[in-house]
Amino acid sequence: QVHLVESGGGLVQAGGSLRLSCDVSGRTLNNYAMGWFRQAPGKEREFVGAMSRLGGRTVYADSVKGRFTISRDDAKNALFLQLNSLKAEDTAMYFCAAKVDYSMFILVYTQPQEYDYWGQGTQVTVSS
Repeated sequence: QVHLVESGGGLVQAGGSLRLSCDVSGRTLNNYAMGWFRQAPGKEREFVGAMSRLGGRTVYADSVKGRFTISRDDAKNALFLQLNSLKAEDTAMYFCAAKVDYSMFILVYTQPQEYDYWGQGTQVTVSS
């Protein structure tokens, strides 16, 4: 079983940047397709971005495209989300998620119900 721990959230002014980390333990990162989601109070969990199992493909929600970037460090068994040009509407709890993926195809997953494991989240608050 894999264990995910997010960190790096905080309070930032609009236009600022943050880098979120998702430390993966229990299994190596390259066994999983990975995703980032966020949830604001009173709203449903929202897709932010996803990366295929070996990192060959990434996709992003339209709302964050061009501002957020997913990366990985296999040596550290970690996934990252770089958040730039932050807006007040980016305020939310951010979660990383892992999906067991044995497919021979390069797949990304955008729906929360497709994922098998979740971290506890890290709060991002953007002041306007």
